[in-house]
Amino acid sequence: MRPPLHPWQILESRAILERRWLTVHEQRVGLPQGGEIEEFHLIEAPSWVAVLADAGNHLVLVEQYRHGLGGASLELPAGVIDEGESPEEAARRELREETGYEAERFIPLAELSPEPARHTTRAFFFFASGARRVGEQNLEACEHILLRKLAADDLWEAAMSGRIAHAAHLGAVLLAERRGLWRPSVGGGRG
Repeated sequence: MRPPLHPWQILESRAILERRWLTVHEQRVGLPQGGEIEEFHLIEAPSWVAVLADAGNHLVLVEQYRHGLGGASLELPAGVIDEGESPEEAARRELREETGYEAERFIPLAELSPEPARHTTRAFFFFASGARRVGEQNLEACEHILLRKLAADDLWEAAMSGRIAHAAHLGAVLLAERRGLWRPSVGGGRG
């Protein structure tokens, strides 16, 4: 039997960068097996949500420029959880704002850590069944997000071709499929 893993001990910590969406902490940490890491950088950013929305004959996605990628990315509607908002409330709001769609049923898929080595951020994924268009997008001035409707059968081709590059979003899609909430060969949700 292997011994349990013990947490690192924070010996010193200071914020070296503080912005609206990001705080970077420089820490000196003591390791359980002995020794120290003199400069470990821990990144705090807001937790966020993403929604796999099934509208029966298509999935509701968005496309936008992602600077880290240096190009466009086809993604699930997603965004930051506002203060005082539950993850499901944020998921409903983001779906409505980014796509103009609403859905009656939101099923939690997972709460994940997209990059647990250095980031404190949590991501909450939902499956929305019976999505329907109820209006237009309601985007902030700095957002340029294109609504994309994708036949469920075309989702994996979009992932394999690199059009869907967000690894955590693909993980949520796999979870939804594994749970039987939708099947590409059926072309719509069953949830």
